[in-house]
Amino acid sequence: MFKFVLFRVLFLAAAATSVVVVEGFFSVAPTNSPKRLFGIASKMQATSADIFLTEAEVAARAAAAADDDDDDDLSTVDVMEIKRRLLDLVPRMMGTDEEYRQVEAYVNTLEERFTPVQTLQFFNMATAGEWQLLFSTNLSGMAKPNTFRLRELLQRVEANNFNGTICNEATWDLSQDENGIFDASGTFAVKCSYTINQGARMVVDLDDHVLELAKGSAVPKDVQGLVGLLHRAIPKELFDPNDHAMDTTYLDGDLRIVRMTGPRLEGVRDIFIRRGSMEINPV
Repeated sequence: MFKFVLFRVLFLAAAATSVVVVEGFFSVAPTNSPKRLFGIASKMQATSADIFLTEAEVAARAAAAADDDDDDDLSTVDVMEIKRRLLDLVPRMMGTDEEYRQVEAYVNTLEERFTPVQTLQFFNMATAGEWQLLFSTNLSGMAKPNTFRLRELLQRVEANNFNGTICNEATWDLSQDENGIFDASGTFAVKCSYTINQGARMVVDLDDHVLELAKGSAVPKDVQGLVGLLHRAIPKELFDPNDHAMDTTYLDGDLRIVRMTGPRLEGVRDIFIRRGSMEINPV
């Protein structure tokens, strides 16, 4: 059994990572030191009022979710309906065991019914492009988004026969003073290369981390601290993807489910939607 936690963002922390400034952007050298990852279940670009609900509100929303997502016999439900239910449930999860169980059932059913792509050319065409992370099994914890937030986390795939590149890019904002204004912003890119073996398994190697400021952004006062925040907010398989491979367990035009395999991240699953292909409506 695997347990899901919705990827919606952020946690405050620090990480020991070497940082150098190169031609106007920060390059973060990868380290082999052990890392512990944390995350949160809160909406992208959410306000504190959205996140910190009263107990009554949480109970009401959880009850509504349970009513809407009764455990039907999924063997009689077609794939598109299961996909619709999954994408409807994930953005409004309150973190109940029933919700996790329901998401697990949906994902397992989609994976069981998925027919793997038969040709490398079609697989490359189907996976290439920009994918927005919607859900990860590798996040936990809570944090207030009043000093640091992620607005988006994308995975950009560029395929070239049996090789290709992957760039996991987080868009972040940082507040450095007491007035709560996010005065520093930018992107953090995890650049990787991959090779394909065993059918469609993507074996990933980390090439570089790059921290870049947005135009007009203030310079972070504590770059090491910012890297620490990013390290804890981004799922480990996306921040430090060495020593693992990705199996695509479900894929269509706008939904992609990936299962990690390897010594550190075995069984971790990420759910992506193709950027711009659909609108997700959080509660």
